[in-house]
Amino acid sequence: MRIYILFTLSFFGLAAGRTGVGPGDQDWGYVTVRPGAHMFYWLYHNTRTTSQPLVIWLQGGPGASSTGYGNFEEIGVLDVNLNVRNTTWVNHVNVLFIDNPVGTGFSYVDHSQYLTSSNTEIAIDLVTFMAKFLEIHPEFKHVPLYIVSESYGGKMAAEFALLLDKAIKHNLIDVPFKGVALGDSWVSPIDSVLTWAPFLLQTGMVDTDGYEAINEYAQKTKAALDAEDFERATTLWGQTEYVILDVTGNIDFYNILYKVYGYDIRQKSTVTISCKIMVQLRDDYSLDLLMNSVVKETLGIPQHVVWGGQSNDVFQHLYGDFMKPVTSVVERLLNETDLNVCVFSGVLDLIVDTPGTLDWVERLQWSGAEKWHLSERSQLTIDGIIEGYLKEYDHLSFYWILRSGHMVPTDNPYAALKMLKAVTNYKD
Repeated sequence: MRIYILFTLSFFGLAAGRTGVGPGDQDWGYVTVRPGAHMFYWLYHNTRTTSQPLVIWLQGGPGASSTGYGNFEEIGVLDVNLNVRNTTWVNHVNVLFIDNPVGTGFSYVDHSQYLTSSNTEIAIDLVTFMAKFLEIHPEFKHVPLYIVSESYGGKMAAEFALLLDKAIKHNLIDVPFKGVALGDSWVSPIDSVLTWAPFLLQTGMVDTDGYEAINEYAQKTKAALDAEDFERATTLWGQTEYVILDVTGNIDFYNILYKVYGYDIRQKSTVTISCKIMVQLRDDYSLDLLMNSVVKETLGIPQHVVWGGQSNDVFQHLYGDFMKPVTSVVERLLNETDLNVCVFSGVLDLIVDTPGTLDWVERLQWSGAEKWHLSERSQLTIDGIIEGYLKEYDHLSFYWILRSGHMVPTDNPYAALKMLKAVTNYKD
């Protein structure tokens, strides 16, 4: 595998902190990670000091934008209405949002042939990006680096972390890389699909007929995956979601307790539904308007670039890779690196439900597996209230976050902050 360390860079202004959208020093720009493939980033400097850890945030999808969703919907300094967020992670760490894979958000490709079609290609692009970013911002060569991810971002983060660790060991990149956090992550897709029916039955969202209907398609999905018919597995995954929406009359895949309007899902196509669920989040219309007006103008984004304009193409090019697991990559992180690996799950999430996530975590083969299983689960409390639970041993930790679904920082921001501080060894 070859990692390219030759780059071209285009960015707006100097690398030093600038005034962007909202308070605080910021920087943004493009790194051309391959000819025809331009990756966009948006850096928010910590409000206290640059010496605080640097946290890379990777969104899911594939095709969902970190600079949009992660920034304005979850952890950035402003929300989608441009109100100051008092639980922003920028108050505690430096945050680097990357629109990844190329074609996501403000990232773009000159031609569809430059889109990625595998998780390894995505990871190579990210390592290439990181090497150049540290040339632009050498001040971060000496501060702890962490990758925090969500949804499909976790699948990408796992392999990115493995390749980045390898690049550091080969002296291609110089940075104190400390750990990776996989949030509600699409690491073992089939474990999510197979647990949807029992999870919905046990929470009262479906009856036994609904359970049987969902489980039938879940088993079909598994059969396709076992046969290594990966594109068919992705199609059947979408059909399983279609059945869920049909038997529930429309449930929110991101949080089963969100209020929703019922409608006849049979009037919509399976492909359209599945792509929308994975790529788009709540408030997508207002966010799209914000990103393609105020943000685009303020940051000086090229006129021909439309935020989210290539996101569906990103998803389609990864269609055959979508259902492939990366549990073996997580095992390599635990067995071959010293990186801390954190897995966290919002217990009200459906798309990447907690039972499915726990299934693949408990099957991980690594040197500390037996002692991890035997370790006691502790409470995560804030002002005496239980906000979650934690199980950890050596360099693997698992967080159950209560009162939250797929977007943990949105649903339970204070629990997410407490977890962030623990993961990054934050010092007040």
